[in-house]
Amino acid sequence: MLLKKKISELQRALDHAQSYMEWEQVGTELDALTGLDLWKIDNTSPDYNYELIRDQLLTLRGYMKDKQIEPLMRQLRVGLHHDLGNMGNSRLYGRAHVGTKRLIEDYVDQVCTCLEYISNNTFDGISFNDKITFFEDTERSFGQPALMLSGGATLGLFHIGVTKALHEQGLLPKVISGSSAGAIMAAMVGSHTDAELEAMYEGEGWYSDAWRYNGFLNGVTGKGFAQQKQLETFLRRNIGEYTFEEAFARTGRHVNVAVSPVHQHQRARLMNELTSPYLLLWSTVLASCAVPILFPPVTLVSKDKSGAYSPYMPLEQWVDGSVKSDLPRQRLMRMYNVNYFVAVQVNPHIVPFMETDKKRQATHLMSWPQRAVREEIKFHASGTLDFLRSQVTNETGRQLLDHVYNIVSQRYYGNVTITPRYTLDHYRHMLRDPNKDRWHWFRLQGERATWPMISMIRTHSRISQTLTSSIEHLKHQRQRRQDDRAPGLTVVRK
Repeated sequence: MLLKKKISELQRALDHAQSYMEWEQVGTELDALTGLDLWKIDNTSPDYNYELIRDQLLTLRGYMKDKQIEPLMRQLRVGLHHDLGNMGNSRLYGRAHVGTKRLIEDYVDQVCTCLEYISNNTFDGISFNDKITFFEDTERSFGQPALMLSGGATLGLFHIGVTKALHEQGLLPKVISGSSAGAIMAAMVGSHTDAELEAMYEGEGWYSDAWRYNGFLNGVTGKGFAQQKQLETFLRRNIGEYTFEEAFARTGRHVNVAVSPVHQHQRARLMNELTSPYLLLWSTVLASCAVPILFPPVTLVSKDKSGAYSPYMPLEQWVDGSVKSDLPRQRLMRMYNVNYFVAVQVNPHIVPFMETDKKRQATHLMSWPQRAVREEIKFHASGTLDFLRSQVTNETGRQLLDHVYNIVSQRYYGNVTITPRYTLDHYRHMLRDPNKDRWHWFRLQGERATWPMISMIRTHSRISQTLTSSIEHLKHQRQRRQDDRAPGLTVVRK
């Protein structure tokens, strides 16, 4: 009885934690009391290939012990994989509150130790350029994570807590995409330096005055039920006048914003520093927020070298990017070599129908009929809506059909999927500016939903981050060497 009471008390403390440090401490104690520490040190499990990972771990340890650097580099080059032996299986992270199988953690630790050792030391027969080539090739083959933020109007404030929790743990991906409300958060994170994020997450000065009702008459005549100028002012004040290229140069983060064209013969675009370097970030986010009926379409704005503004594709207008692609994983994979997705889904019409990872990955016989029926309905609904889209010529009608089609056909899950727990109270605040207390409440909701995923995200991110930091370290060393060797300049006068 005393043990049950203690576990219940700890569970309540976990649910009401105010920081990740507090949550982790309580979770660690819960794991010890419930016997999950024993599960962690037992390598065996049907959920992953523990023999393969153990073999790789012992091989790396052996090469490190004997200081066999060339075989070590070859082993890392051919053996590294972001999901080696299925070690990213969510079942391995859904039992314990903190951490997973000790074997997986030891393997990731060993890989990072090996990479840092190679980066920080010199070896006979291995040139400086050899090391840079090794790390760049390995990083290219290993890939990197991305964060995808969905739309969701004011409920998108949940994204603040998610990005804050990831940032505090050093796990915020360099690649961030967003549409609609998610685009606002992606642009704000992507235009603020790490030092500036601390103040931004406190919300002072920016959490209000984004939405204002535009009147019923304006809404029904196509001018939108919300004042677009009000939202534009909010975006320009909090994102700044940066282009995608300037924001990337400032923060090193790849901001991606999904927008959809109004006209039928244009394709949806994923705007970033590669595809549209001179586009103003705020204007693209404004377009991504232009949900049909709520806001009118937007003409994008670009900036030239002199700082002058001009329309981008003046004959085209753009709307909410989630109409075509709420979570644009395929394009992120191609452009940024992304192999691991953290998806944050807050859309109020989608979240109630999403399943947990445990339910989605169920393999027992009783789960088959429900899954088969769901997929059959989805297949026929997608086909019907696709046919209707091809027949409708009215732009407003086609946009609405596009939106419904993508609700049905899109994939809303990532390797890690973070969602809020909605109540009726959430829906009351969908199109309202939050007050300070409500803003902090949304932020804490996002943090608490992210903390249980930290162990899983860290396992997948550490190797990628170590590769990136090693490349930056080596390039910095190379530049310093070049500066030291550069001869002094002699001015010759005639």
